[in-house]
Amino acid sequence: MQANPNLILSTLRRTIFFISMPFFILGLMLPIYGKQIGASVVEIGLFFSAFSLMTVIFRPLVGWGLDRFGRRGFFIAGLSGYTLTMISFAFIDQAAGIVLARILQGISSSLLWLSASAITADLAGEQERGVAFGRVTQASSQGAIIGTFWGFFLLNARISINGQVTTLGSWMLLFLIYGAVNLYALFLGVRGLPETKPAASEADSTPIRWSQTWVLLLMVTLVTGASAAMLSPILIIFLQEKLGIGVETLSWAFLPSALVWAFLPAPLGKLADRFGRKPMMLLGLGAAAISSFFIPALGSVIALAVLWAFQAACYAAGDPAEQALVADLTDRNQRGRAYGFYVMCADLGATIGPLGGAWLYQTYGTGTPFYINGFILTLCAVVLLIFLKIPNKQPTVQCNDKDGYPTSNST
Repeated sequence: MQANPNLILSTLRRTIFFISMPFFILGLMLPIYGKQIGASVVEIGLFFSAFSLMTVIFRPLVGWGLDRFGRRGFFIAGLSGYTLTMISFAFIDQAAGIVLARILQGISSSLLWLSASAITADLAGEQERGVAFGRVTQASSQGAIIGTFWGFFLLNARISINGQVTTLGSWMLLFLIYGAVNLYALFLGVRGLPETKPAASEADSTPIRWSQTWVLLLMVTLVTGASAAMLSPILIIFLQEKLGIGVETLSWAFLPSALVWAFLPAPLGKLADRFGRKPMMLLGLGAAAISSFFIPALGSVIALAVLWAFQAACYAAGDPAEQALVADLTDRNQRGRAYGFYVMCADLGATIGPLGGAWLYQTYGTGTPFYINGFILTLCAVVLLIFLKIPNKQPTVQCNDKDGYPTSNST
């Protein structure tokens, strides 16, 4: 008898919660630690480029493997890779070692998140996909927030030994603890996550149907991914110059948007299930475009915090709807490949965008990237409004429980 889908999804979210704890602080600490060990600016850039390059290369391959061999093995491999990465970070004191660890982390990311998306799509009923994907996003965000707070506490805590004050934490201790937490996530995954891939059939080798809606979704994902990523290398620099504040103050301004990601994706995903994918995608894109136009006019930290929270709510509304639409547009035996293509487009955009943003910032003025981003997001919203055709829901032979998940005796 098949395990309860609700229980499997709950286990998946707990696993994601623990594996995500190092994510945010790692992004903040890597450049700082890189400077401490004598890494050059180019080498620090490689810390991030190596990760992104691996995801672009491996996600289409992982997507094919998910449909061919199943979800569970790839998910467990991703958990194992993340655990090994965190433990290796604790002992690395050279730039080349960090680059190698980030390569491993990029491969692990491809394995973990594509399989998590496929598992969620396999188990969530058609009327519950938005909220299911939103809950996974929430679990990751909540884990990252908690991991960041106790990580900073550990790094900054001081104790007195024989009258001398010393720092309690260190880079090594921090990532050994993260490694132990990730090891617990691996234990949860091995113990509680069965295979969810549909039974083998002739459909296993069926190619994805490249409909107008599917191609349009991928193109918009690529363009909006590049546009949003265009701001990543210049946003903090712009805000420091504009508002005259330090990184610590900016971190507190970011907190409201982090809380939005921690608690709103599931409720907003439920709206996508109730009112449709397209309205929530349009709402998210349109509102994010408006907020981008306002960034150059910011005059206070409070205004920044409010705008960041609003922008986070926009993306939290559109993201579960998009992920659910990928499942809606493809058959169950194609979802690994589908999510592979979908995330690959987002990664390509994230790779291209930062270079363009830095060039625009230096060449045409500090506000130009924000205005162009707002224009591109607006244009994409208009294109989706006119051309995105959501297919009619097809009747299904699958029996669902009261929450919309497949029952244990469903086909």
